[in-house]
Amino acid sequence: MGQRFSELSEKHIQFISEQKIFFVGTAAAGGRVNVSPKGMDSLSVLGNSRVAWLNVTGSGNETSAHVQQDPRMTLMFCAFEGKPLILRLYGSTKVVHKRDPEWSDLFPLFKPLPGARQIFDITIELVQSSCGMAVPYYSYVGDRELLSDWAAKKGDEGLKQYWEEKNRVSIDGIPTHISVKNG
Repeated sequence: MGQRFSELSEKHIQFISEQKIFFVGTAAAGGRVNVSPKGMDSLSVLGNSRVAWLNVTGSGNETSAHVQQDPRMTLMFCAFEGKPLILRLYGSTKVVHKRDPEWSDLFPLFKPLPGARQIFDITIELVQSSCGMAVPYYSYVGDRELLSDWAAKKGDEGLKQYWEEKNRVSIDGIPTHISVKNG
């Protein structure tokens, strides 16, 4: 059943690399809890105690707003095929914007994705596994290219305008600190 670890093992890293989707959970004081599915080959394991994921432009920007108020983040992976497993990574997160010096170090670790707006750099504090025996089987059919196509069509200036209109504050009015001028 459930086990706790202080860092990722090689087995955990292998499991993460095989997943097509993961889920991100964040919350800020007094606001809504946000849980968001992620894919697009946007996660990179940087070591046994560190992962990062490249965040692309979406309808909101809750995760960025939340972790800038309270840096807690949980990532959850679950096996939809093969042996059942749920793997959660609990950690402290830093938002890296395009204007930040760390961007040039982290961005090359990812496949370039249209609409990239932030990188979340997570220091893992706890790894927890559980059985996942109630998670149903699902078959991976393929990635959806709709978001990438939309971002490519918008272009840099169109994305900046979108950030200004839709991504500067969370649904609870918390600033995301995304800079329209320089990303």
